[in-house]
Amino acid sequence: MSDTPFGFGLPPEEPEDGDGKKKDPAGGGQGAGGQGGAGNPFAGFGLPGAGGAGGADNPFAAMFGSLNPNDLGAAFQQLGQMLSYEGGPVNWDMAKQIARQTVAQGTPDGTKDASVGPAERSAVEEAVRLADIWLDGVTSLPSGANMAVAWSRAEWVEATLPAWQQLVDPVAERVGTAMGEVLPEEMQSVAGPLIGMMRSMGGAMFGQQIGQAVGVLAGEVVGSTDIGLPLGPANRAALLPLNIEAFSKDLGVPKDEIRLYLALREAAHQRLFAHVPWLRSHMFGAVEGYARGIKVDTSKLEDVVGQFDPSNPEGLQEALQQGMFQPEDTPEQKAALARLETALALVEGWVDAVVHEAAKQRLTGADALRETLRRRRASGGPAEQTFATLIGLQLRPRRLRDASRLWASLTDARGVDGRDRLWEHPDMLPTASDLDDPDGFVHHEQADFSELDKMLGEAARGEQGGTKDTPKTDPAQDPKTDPKDDTDK
Repeated sequence: MSDTPFGFGLPPEEPEDGDGKKKDPAGGGQGAGGQGGAGNPFAGFGLPGAGGAGGADNPFAAMFGSLNPNDLGAAFQQLGQMLSYEGGPVNWDMAKQIARQTVAQGTPDGTKDASVGPAERSAVEEAVRLADIWLDGVTSLPSGANMAVAWSRAEWVEATLPAWQQLVDPVAERVGTAMGEVLPEEMQSVAGPLIGMMRSMGGAMFGQQIGQAVGVLAGEVVGSTDIGLPLGPANRAALLPLNIEAFSKDLGVPKDEIRLYLALREAAHQRLFAHVPWLRSHMFGAVEGYARGIKVDTSKLEDVVGQFDPSNPEGLQEALQQGMFQPEDTPEQKAALARLETALALVEGWVDAVVHEAAKQRLTGADALRETLRRRRASGGPAEQTFATLIGLQLRPRRLRDASRLWASLTDARGVDGRDRLWEHPDMLPTASDLDDPDGFVHHEQADFSELDKMLGEAARGEQGGTKDTPKTDPAQDPKTDPKDDTDK
């Protein structure tokens, strides 16, 4: 995987069609890595006939490789759409198209997407309903899911793209701005069309890569909150029955238990994001703050602009893949990164702790499922790796276990209500350094909590004492000092 924030470039291996020929996610030919190669203006854009060796008798071979002349109009139309794109920093129409096509191709094990049947929908609804009942006993936060839904992979793509847009656009915008800054000011007026073309193609490449990543992720996630962020619509708990089926293989745990355990996790996430109103904006704001600190290696970008060849657009893609984007090593950038990593760890740790408490006495496979999901995250699971590819953030796996232990210790020390009250304001939450010493935070918080109780108790006793003395000293009740007596004398 690329270490650059967006992991530009086509996947090293594209799916095959029925004839055994390589086929890219957009339904084209071999792609940027094929024999159509450097001289092909369509390579790397997922257009029909992007690769392949053209025959000598084909008048289009030199320019378009093995492109079928009958598809020439469609190819030019698709290229024109890319170059005429004038939207935001990412061509989200292209991203959606490629994500849907990737889903339609199926997963590497040959599993194809399918509509969710009535029985599966009913099973998901029942699992979420029961999960909410169990969670009522282990958290003070009420249910956050007004609806339980069972999604196909394509439905997951449709429902989560708005959230991906909010996550990715800030980083992509930073890249687009840099493209307009690399030329001297006196040259920018005459180079406007070139810069516009580069931005359009950059938006297309962002859209292609993100669409591919989201499409692959749709084949692996089991719900709408796998990365610790609310990707789906608010107050809607969602599970993907087809992916749960794949996840359940070889675990040795009954599928009903697995579905219920995953429903517990999904419902717990929904409670947190529904009843902690500042949490979503806090986390997405941290992503934006992190994006603002990303800088572009302008020397590399200047080389790309100077050597840009419209007939070789994959040259720009290769340059982007070679590490053009790097985070700023500034206090602001570090603070944004730490804030986001810590918030994600606290969310995941809280969910892990409350779900374990709800399931440990009820599901025989609870411990095994907990450890499986922890390892899935710690080993760079699909959700975490995609998140790292799209915004350049790699979560530290140890944070999840530390955060889970901290929340469990807080439950023992302060009870469910005292633990959950920490979500009332971001300043009350543990910090990154607190995750390094969970026990120290709990003991410190317990001391503060006890001191606060003492102060409140003393204040209450003082108020009660004042009330008892009032009849003895209130001049309005004492005939000797009653102002009304002055009028009688």
